[in-house]
Amino acid sequence: MKITDVRLGILSVPLRVPFKTALRSVSGVEDVIVEIHTDSGQIGYGEAPPTGAITGDTTGAIIGALKDHLIKTIIGRDVDDFEELIQSVNNCIVKNTSAKAAVDMALYDLYGQLYKLPVYKLFGGSRSKIVTDITISVNDPQVMAEDTRNAVERGYDTLKVKVGVNPDLDLARLTAVREAAGPERQIRIDANQAWNPKQAVRLLNQMQEKGLGIELVEQPVPAHDFEGLKFVTERSYVPVLADESVFSPEDAVKIMQMGAADLINIKLMKCGGLYNALKIATAAELYGVECMIGCMLEAKISVNAAVHLACAKSIITKIDLDGPVLCSEDPILGGSVFEEKVITVSREPGLGIRGIDGLKYLD
Repeated sequence: MKITDVRLGILSVPLRVPFKTALRSVSGVEDVIVEIHTDSGQIGYGEAPPTGAITGDTTGAIIGALKDHLIKTIIGRDVDDFEELIQSVNNCIVKNTSAKAAVDMALYDLYGQLYKLPVYKLFGGSRSKIVTDITISVNDPQVMAEDTRNAVERGYDTLKVKVGVNPDLDLARLTAVREAAGPERQIRIDANQAWNPKQAVRLLNQMQEKGLGIELVEQPVPAHDFEGLKFVTERSYVPVLADESVFSPEDAVKIMQMGAADLINIKLMKCGGLYNALKIATAAELYGVECMIGCMLEAKISVNAAVHLACAKSIITKIDLDGPVLCSEDPILGGSVFEEKVITVSREPGLGIRGIDGLKYLD
């Protein structure tokens, strides 16, 4: 199975409601799609969202990395030479993790098709269904309470609540969300790097002292501040999940060695795809550190790849793959089935994607 062509496109999908965090506000998905074509007729699909505030990858940068480096690296090569091929993808350009992730997942898609196995079975295949949380965007407390009631009505048991915009309001926000959610549902929060270490400890401990029952806090301090992350982890009543601090297996290992976080968040767009995500999961198994699998604001192709990883690795105990259910429509044919909180992995060879409605191809 040789690679004969790579086509790029733009996928546009509006959101049900605007997505707001401490870093950005977004009303729709505008992702770069990668199709890798082969001489046997199979197509591998990948996706890269522009998330400049987190990864530094804009639409133009993703397309440039693909056209100038990644496509040239893979054209004409055999998918069966997989290790050498994926290493070349990782080494042909530094950083540009979103573009690499799109190519990486498309190659895994083809490799699974070559051997007629779904990707999660290639990785070990421990389960076929997972349950995701749903994100509550940062807003005024009354708006967040209404969004919480809506999520509860849709059947969600775990809410991931965005905080950090005007930290003085965060306690009121969480109080409103807890009252709307009731005592039996899990609430995890994501500060998206918005607090300093001492502020984080104060706010988190206040939340627990008020009986808000926070399951975990995601990235309370700036990504580069590993010592600050460790400071919070050692003093907070709330378990700490490292997210933006983890861009590579090396980052994950350093955080685990330092004891800088209680949990690690794996995101394909930060680490460059499934190949490096597997390394992070393996390291986490060795250190006994549980992982979350997360996503940026992505449509179903890339989230579907993350589903395959989650279904393969039992060290991934927390699921934050709500991107497709935040979208107002699903133009992706095939792949995992998203039925609100329940996600069922595709059993088709590769990643199970059959096509995309309305894709706008680039010249």
